Amino acid sequence: MSDQVYIFDTTLRDGEQSPGATMNIREKITMARQLEMLGVDIIEAGFPAASQGDFEAVRKIAQSVGDIQVAGLCRALTSDIDRAFEAVKYAKNPRIHTFVATSDIHMKHKFNKEPAEILEMAKKAVRHAVSLTPNVEFSAEDASRSRWDFLAEVVEAVINEGATTINIPDTVGYAQPDEFAKLITYLLETVPNSHKAIFSVHCHNDLGLATANTLAAIKAGARQAEVTLSGIGERAGNAALEEVIMALHTRKDYYDIETAIVTEQLFPACRRLSGTIGQPISPNKAIVGANAFAHESGIHQDGMLKNRQTYEIMTPESIGKKGTSIVLGKHSGRNALGSKLREMGYELNDEQISDVFKAIKVLADKKEHIFDEDVEALVLEEAYRIHDLYRVKELSVFSGTSGVSPHAAIVLDDYSKDKDNPVEIRKVGFGDGPINAIFSTINKLVGKKPKLELYSVNAVTGGADAQGAVMVHIIDEGVKSIGRGSDEDIMVASAKAYINAINRVERMKQEKQDA
Repeated sequence: MSDQVYIFDTTLRDGEQSPGATMNIREKITMARQLEMLGVDIIEAGFPAASQGDFEAVRKIAQSVGDIQVAGLCRALTSDIDRAFEAVKYAKNPRIHTFVATSDIHMKHKFNKEPAEILEMAKKAVRHAVSLTPNVEFSAEDASRSRWDFLAEVVEAVINEGATTINIPDTVGYAQPDEFAKLITYLLETVPNSHKAIFSVHCHNDLGLATANTLAAIKAGARQAEVTLSGIGERAGNAALEEVIMALHTRKDYYDIETAIVTEQLFPACRRLSGTIGQPISPNKAIVGANAFAHESGIHQDGMLKNRQTYEIMTPESIGKKGTSIVLGKHSGRNALGSKLREMGYELNDEQISDVFKAIKVLADKKEHIFDEDVEALVLEEAYRIHDLYRVKELSVFSGTSGVSPHAAIVLDDYSKDKDNPVEIRKVGFGDGPINAIFSTINKLVGKKPKLELYSVNAVTGGADAQGAVMVHIIDEGVKSIGRGSDEDIMVASAKAYINAINRVERMKQEKQDA
């Protein structure tokens, strides 16, 4: 009988530390539900002691999901542990995940403590966490650069204190697969009470080995993998959930491992994350990239026509990447939309469904067919939009080769004074090009001048009438924000995305003031 590996997803915690990957609370709840549909065993929902916003997000996720375990990360400090439990206690299966570094470089330069002091910190932290919940995970930060004998001593001690999961992180992506596997084997064989805990790994991708190290550790006996969708995370990211899962799934003959993951939800989950955080999936990304199942070589194409297994070791359908299908049209009703949204994994209230329905009707007058991707773009834009301070009402842009400088005439609805009764504000502005003219005019209207870090445009679907999806990253007074907008007119989509980013900046500033 195959062993089971538990999948611990940290997209909402470590993944969100990826530059530009910030999500608001509603977006985090949506992603948590998507992860639940995917079949992950544990969701690490955040770091509750980091901020009031993080605490609220973890608490609301814990209240929103079903039987899935919800973990809160915390340092080996009593105050952090208490804060984490206050957030996760609403889950049916709460977990406290506490950590302290065990490498010499961290103990000396970060903590200025002796190994004996770190050992006591770890024991005290786990002892306190166990008094709150029996489901306690301990992580030895920078384990891959720790002295193996000291690491084993710490692991034995925290298991004696009641830790039920022991996580061995490759915090800076330093380990090599064979070396990392030997470390896991050493701990399982050397620590006398290792059989009382599940051993886990959390690998970073600084040398491009996160997935390889995770798989090597599983082969050596680790039975929990800490991963993120699309591998997002601190610096170069984490082990990608979809890569680890499909390696185990495709090479079951080698690993002989089971997971609870519904592989058909892999692509939808990664696509939803991409739309939420405004980071397109790279075309050559393993498993879920646009080129993952594309074949251009004539020899490959010939082989594929004769037998798909000649050049495909998995099918697009196995990860949920189906052919594009028409889902809605201008005559579709509200009930049909509600049914489609539930099928896609969205649980919206009546008001949100109405907002999306209105947007679809507007789009259907301009676009012959509406696809899944169109619906998803509108859900992200309409249903999960934070309360707007500003909304684009009218936009006209002039640009060309006539010698007249590019300029934009924009009318915004301003809700900053009264959220129910907006005031129209309007202005004409010039720029070096049409997009620059739009952004410059918006800056003058709202009295801001954020720095634009990234501007990207992607087609939501194929076809000449496809919607354009625009994503922008801005910084205003030290606060970073992502904005997105979709429309069949790229200029309108650009204005929507820029305004969305400004609205999000203002919301984050307000949350910091309230914290």
